[in-house]
Amino acid sequence: MIKQILNKLPRKPSSKSSQNDATAINSMNSGVNSTPKISSSSDKSSNSNTNVNGIHTPNVKSNTGKKAGQIGSVQAPYEQLPCFRDVPTSEKHNLFIKKLNMCCVVFDFSDPSKNSKEKDIKRQTLLELVDYITSVPSKFNEVTMLEITKMISSNIFRSLPSCNYNKLPDVIDPEDDEPNMEPSWPHLQIVYEFLLRFVSAPETEAKLAKRYIDHSFVIKLIDLFDSEDQREREYLKTILHRIYGKFMVHRPFIRKAINHIFYSFIFETEKHNGIAELLEILGSIINGFALPLKEEHKLFLTRALIPLHKPKCLSMYHQQLSYCITQFVEKDYVLADTVIRGLLKYWPITNCSKEVMFLSELEEVLESTQAAEFQRCMVPLFRQIGRCLNSSHFQVLQLLKL
Repeated sequence: MIKQILNKLPRKPSSKSSQNDATAINSMNSGVNSTPKISSSSDKSSNSNTNVNGIHTPNVKSNTGKKAGQIGSVQAPYEQLPCFRDVPTSEKHNLFIKKLNMCCVVFDFSDPSKNSKEKDIKRQTLLELVDYITSVPSKFNEVTMLEITKMISSNIFRSLPSCNYNKLPDVIDPEDDEPNMEPSWPHLQIVYEFLLRFVSAPETEAKLAKRYIDHSFVIKLIDLFDSEDQREREYLKTILHRIYGKFMVHRPFIRKAINHIFYSFIFETEKHNGIAELLEILGSIINGFALPLKEEHKLFLTRALIPLHKPKCLSMYHQQLSYCITQFVEKDYVLADTVIRGLLKYWPITNCSKEVMFLSELEEVLESTQAAEFQRCMVPLFRQIGRCLNSSHFQVLQLLKL
């Protein structure tokens, strides 16, 4: 009887069976969260969010159907592939794809001593890719464009350092606040050069490339304008302008995305590093607007450009903003009344340095203003000029005398 009772009690599992259960659970977990692995002499596997010898790799869902900016597993050692000149012409395209996949690996630049050899190999490979893309004899097919955008996305799309949105001074001197320079620029610069040449190349057909340089790609590119590194913003400015010129289907979307950045900057944060560069692009776009101006363009002037006079850090982008405003008045002189009244609405009360900028811009606008539009706004305009005559700031008085 006692033996029968003991037989019914649950038995403690053996160590071997426990290990098998743990192995099965780990296998199931790894099947759900599939991540690329990088083998090395000291660590055979690593999750995608873990640094392995300073190498970062994005997550992937599987080895097939990869999205742009994602990569599969990378096998160590990270060795240099043959040069294009050392392989037959028939093998160059396959080598091009291999080099693109090889450059999807992103290294950690926070420690310059990590992976110095691998970083040199990748940099040399990126330079070879830039040279090769300018000499491709045929048009890029879908597979090639997919691999190209995947490599570009893996390198340039990243989280930027968080900005401090505390109170800003009335006048910002760039020399007083040195920006953070991007530590990965030795690689990033070459990737941007590669992207610029890819977008500009005649072999890149816009009808096909728009599937990969899509709205998601463009919005991520525009988000990078908040980078503190001016070198990066200069590349982004040139590249986005080329995309705007080549991909007509993206033009309304690009203008709308820039509008949203301006709205957030004006009414929420008053902090963004790329307002001047975005206004430079818009200056060229506005210059190409057909006449008569569309209603959406006029709304852009009244809802985005004129309110950009409100932030305290106007000095950082006033030159570019003034050019955009003047372009609108030169395109349609009837808008002069709207612009002048907008300037009067945001006219600074206690900031003399900002008042000098307003007077300079007002002078440029008045040069393109017709008599009829001037008469509509001359009463409030002269009232404001009269208040300026009582200013104690010598630059304000000097401008009024001129």
